[in-house]
Amino acid sequence: MYFEYGREAIEYLKMEDRLLGEAIDKIGHINREVDSDLFSSVVHHIIGQQISTAAQATVWKRVLDMLGEVNADTVCHCSREELQSCGITFRKTDYIKGFAAKVQSGQFDIESLNDMPDEDIIRELSSLKGIGLWTAEMIMVFGMQRPDIVSYGDLAIHRGMRMIYHHRKISKNLFDKYAKRYSPYGTVASLYLWAVSGGAIPEMRDYAPKRK
Repeated sequence: MYFEYGREAIEYLKMEDRLLGEAIDKIGHINREVDSDLFSSVVHHIIGQQISTAAQATVWKRVLDMLGEVNADTVCHCSREELQSCGITFRKTDYIKGFAAKVQSGQFDIESLNDMPDEDIIRELSSLKGIGLWTAEMIMVFGMQRPDIVSYGDLAIHRGMRMIYHHRKISKNLFDKYAKRYSPYGTVASLYLWAVSGGAIPEMRDYAPKRK
């Protein structure tokens, strides 16, 4: 399952931002995988904190192989030791188990997030141990397919902006200017910024000052 977007978003971004539009034309349509449901997305992104994408994929496959389906019941049923055996740290294991217990008991109504505005979703997710702003934003992108998310805390977004707009640094004011320009299709813009950051256009380079 991929993040869904269409011509309307592409044409809007190309009209509002010439340089991003040129990158969009060079890259073409992006098929970016998203999570199958919201609960598993939260677990997936807690696992992925501060580790590489490849490491996250490896651990996630182990979890799927062990649990079959990642939901509140299966997570609560398995032990901390079983989760840790998949390569999850002790702290993340506690975050995941605590989250599952809250969902299972009804203390945290995860389905209600779907009816909330973005700001409220961030507040609710951030109330959970182990979830900060960046993780909440990634869950909103890859677990909820929210259309207008551009994460200031995402280093690859900063890199993509530097590469497209030839900036040495992305200040908060610059970031906000671009995010406002992309709205209401900020998430689609993020997909292309991530792609650029990852080398999708080989001739583009990062203008950040070289470290001595």
